[in-house]
Amino acid sequence: MSDKDLNNKEARQLSDIPVSILDLAPITAGGTATDSLRNTLDLAQHADEWGYNRYWLAEHHNMPGIASSATSVVIGHVAAGTKRIRVGSGGIMLPNHSPLVIAEQFGTLESLFPGRIDLGLGRAPGSDQLTSQALRRGPGSNGQDFPERLRELRDYFNPPATSAMRVRAIPGEGLNVPIWLLGSSGFSADLSGRLGLPFAFASHFAPEYLLPALDIYRSQFRPSETLEKPYAMIGVSVIVADSDEEALRLATSQEQQFLNLIRGRTGPLQPPVDNMDTLWNAQEKAIVRSKFSYGAVGSPDTVRKVLESHLLETGADEIIVSAQVYDHQARLHSYELLADIFSKK
Repeated sequence: MSDKDLNNKEARQLSDIPVSILDLAPITAGGTATDSLRNTLDLAQHADEWGYNRYWLAEHHNMPGIASSATSVVIGHVAAGTKRIRVGSGGIMLPNHSPLVIAEQFGTLESLFPGRIDLGLGRAPGSDQLTSQALRRGPGSNGQDFPERLRELRDYFNPPATSAMRVRAIPGEGLNVPIWLLGSSGFSADLSGRLGLPFAFASHFAPEYLLPALDIYRSQFRPSETLEKPYAMIGVSVIVADSDEEALRLATSQEQQFLNLIRGRTGPLQPPVDNMDTLWNAQEKAIVRSKFSYGAVGSPDTVRKVLESHLLETGADEIIVSAQVYDHQARLHSYELLADIFSKK
């Protein structure tokens, strides 16, 4: 990194970059998918008022604690209930779908909500192997053909001048739907850099690969019609409360969720507990804490300092935040406090 780049990173403040939301549409213990989707819209409407840049939803299947499996449907629900904020996918798992279907779905969304739709794409299945087979009605893809599927998808939006495509995406063709590549390793970092696309890294669950992936993306970047220079967004798990103690207690819900995941169990988001040491062993604690090492949990002052450090270290152009909080009002309060952190000089 050059001295100029370092100086530019040092000069930037949280108020200089956009902040966005990644909503996993959590289904809480004792709640339903209806409750989850109602809360999703409520949070999106508040985020619209608080100045958040984007509101993304993620594709997961066969997960009793996540309500956004029909991701494009939920995106339409959120976009219809908001006014300004960009709405999109973080992400759509391209191996699960025909590129034509995705082009048509997001072409439809862009036609309904012009200038407000993002298409973030991942190459993971977003589910277990059995569910992947059920989605694809066959062995499907292991993600290695992702570049070819991506090329086909982009061609539906912008058919090559030398190609007489006999299958067209209507709506979709000719529409400007921004495509992002999402990743938790170097694969999508390299591909998005070579294609000149914006890149979002899932540092909220793969923090150990964040800096290497950003280096790959920036070193491989080639200017394109989409971007003149790299644009990297990092995903961070953030929970803000009035005190460090309350935020740490709220964070035990997401710690329980990840603990269950490494134990091979899934389920609704659980209420917070006073002491996680009654639930995990030392090895499990180390694994869970390592996955949240790039998170920020605490009072506004604590979270501000952590995020400022992340911004200095990564030079991120945007931060997208996930907060798995059991109580909806506490989740709203967390995002309201966070919006205030980003708005202050």
